[in-house]
Amino acid sequence: MKRIIITAVVALLIAACADSGKDYDATGTFEATETTVFAEQSGALLAFSVSEGDSIEAGREVGVIDTTQTWLQIQQLQATKEVYQSQKPDMERQIAVTHQQLDKARQEEQRYRELVADGAAPSKMLDDATSQVKVLQKQLDAQVSALSVSTRALDKQTAAADVQVSQLMDMLRKCHVVTPIKGVVLEKYVERGEFVSVGKPLFKIADTETMYLRAYVTSAQLQHLQLGQKVKAFADYGDGQRKEYEGTVSWISSRSEFTPKTILTDDERADLVYAVKVAVRNDGFVKIGMYGEVAFGVE
Repeated sequence: MKRIIITAVVALLIAACADSGKDYDATGTFEATETTVFAEQSGALLAFSVSEGDSIEAGREVGVIDTTQTWLQIQQLQATKEVYQSQKPDMERQIAVTHQQLDKARQEEQRYRELVADGAAPSKMLDDATSQVKVLQKQLDAQVSALSVSTRALDKQTAAADVQVSQLMDMLRKCHVVTPIKGVVLEKYVERGEFVSVGKPLFKIADTETMYLRAYVTSAQLQHLQLGQKVKAFADYGDGQRKEYEGTVSWISSRSEFTPKTILTDDERADLVYAVKVAVRNDGFVKIGMYGEVAFGVE
């Protein structure tokens, strides 16, 4: 009789242990990398093809802010650049006459030098010819200097206009709203036709292909975890319904914090816990904010 009672007690204890046993080590909620897209220019939102729940590829244009004034400024600067180019002096043509006069004066100087050497002309005529060559040379140097200064000034003005055009082209590019990442639109903050200013949030998008289960562990559990470790993650649908995923420990907090009130740990006596993130490849069933569990003891 005693043997039967002992056997029954042992069976009850085993059953109780089985009922209270957990197949996970920590709990938490799923989150995703969220990005808020802001307006980079001010103006009327002429086009905006975004709806909550849309799945959008990275680099896709989804809106346009009024570009009229920016485009007109670019056209004005392009016309100004053409004016600067037309004002650049043609140095060769403008100094051609002085060059010709200088060449002729040098020929005269050489002729008088030969006549003076033969005694056929007075030395004063050679002095006058030499003086004329020097005057024309100075005139030529002055012309070249003035034309060079004018050309450099116009080149700098053209370069400054090019910089302004580049700035306006960048502003024009920023008028086109482009999605920075691939993901699902979570929230939409504006509608087509609204006036938006720089920094105004337009919509929020999240990469839901890779989800992260943020859980909290005690220091005792922490010693068994490392980055890149393969673990089991469970998406909890309630009423005992769960789905298992393969996860990878992608982040471990370097500092402790007090246990969040919404989080349960295996050791409820521990006041300090560490946050960890487990990356999970989403098959479309894991949603942001969904509860989940993680089991670290994977062989």
